[in-house]
Amino acid sequence: MPSEPKPLQTDSTAPPAPGFRRDAAAGAIIVALSAFILWATYPLERGTLRLPGPGYFPQTAAALLGILGIAITATGWHWRSDTATTWNLRGVLFLCAGILLFAATIRTAGFLVAGPLCVIVSSFASSETRWKEVVVSSVLLTAFCLLTFKYLLGMPISMLTITNFW
Repeated sequence: MPSEPKPLQTDSTAPPAPGFRRDAAAGAIIVALSAFILWATYPLERGTLRLPGPGYFPQTAAALLGILGIAITATGWHWRSDTATTWNLRGVLFLCAGILLFAATIRTAGFLVAGPLCVIVSSFASSETRWKEVVVSSVLLTAFCLLTFKYLLGMPISMLTITNFW
């Protein structure tokens, strides 16, 4: 008489799959980024809450980011999280390309070109992109940023300067 097959393990004591844990790896990357920002902004004067210096915001944001990264790393190791065996570089490459393209075109073409271009290039990071949504979100994000930075904060941002493009 053949023996019955053993049921699959479904309890929480099962050993984790081989590979690294995504949450722990993401948290470690966030902590490393935070440490780099703190190191890079160290020479800047921090100031006080009442009179903040040029390093106040980046150092405070980096410290909060580091705390968040530590929390994400701890929860990634404590609770069972998904394991990853490969990296998907598509998202990282297109997001970095969008940021670099924004930096390259903001002074030469202006914000009305650089803003939507950044959103459109960054949208290639996902294979589930819906182009109508990308166009609408690029127009809305550009309008929101223009309203916020140019008109509410009064920053000197050129809107359109195609004359010096090449």
